[in-house]
Amino acid sequence: MSVTRTFNSSELAAYVQDGFFVVRGLFDRDEISKLLDFAQSDAAFAGSLYGRRDATGKETKLALWNHAGSDLYSMFARSPRIVDRMEQALGGEVYLYHMKMMLKEPHVGGAWEWHQDYGYWYNNGCLFPLLASSLIAVSAATKANGCLQVLRGSHHMGRIDHGKTGDQTGADLERVEAAMKTMELVYVECQPGDAIFFDSNLLHRSDANTSSDPRWSLICCYNARRNDPYKQSKHPQYSQLDKVDDSAIRTWNSAAEIAK
Repeated sequence: MSVTRTFNSSELAAYVQDGFFVVRGLFDRDEISKLLDFAQSDAAFAGSLYGRRDATGKETKLALWNHAGSDLYSMFARSPRIVDRMEQALGGEVYLYHMKMMLKEPHVGGAWEWHQDYGYWYNNGCLFPLLASSLIAVSAATKANGCLQVLRGSHHMGRIDHGKTGDQTGADLERVEAAMKTMELVYVECQPGDAIFFDSNLLHRSDANTSSDPRWSLICCYNARRNDPYKQSKHPQYSQLDKVDDSAIRTWNSAAEIAK
């Protein structure tokens, strides 16, 4: 299987300018189907799910892991197709800050308010916004089922104040509304296997799922090694992230993993 592990120069320039870049078909249909089938049958995953309600009370479910291991989710988080691009985007060695599976179920999956990830992570002892995320579409993401929305170039604003909105922490709406008058709102619709790479200061949100189709995604978040937090928090300080071979997802075997 021929895969591209890095951004080319124009892709990296677009990421730096816009604060995000979408790599279409980063993972193929077989790889994503394997992840979806496994997650749907994974009792440990189902048992670790918890909810976050939006301002209207609708709930998005998620499960979060702070460290990469040898499970199938980690094969994606340790993939050089993601990690090498993150090292380009952040200018050096990175480690996994955390990863999470997010589920917006049909008709009931809630919205996420406007926010910057660094609006959360700043308080975890990260001195600089040298963090970024890759959202991998596990199912199709459309306007109807609550795909990611971004304000193009909003990461250039730097970190803005955040406060509580429902169970979530959202960005200062006065500043968001001002930004929306000058910056392009982009609905980032995706097919399974597409991956959105985005800066930790990019303003983003998503609507509730009003469709009959679920929206599942795996989000892998990374911090630069040189941005190692100065204090402990709910997300980890630096530990070496070992990349896997590009074939690791295809060759991963649940029975072999359980036997270890």
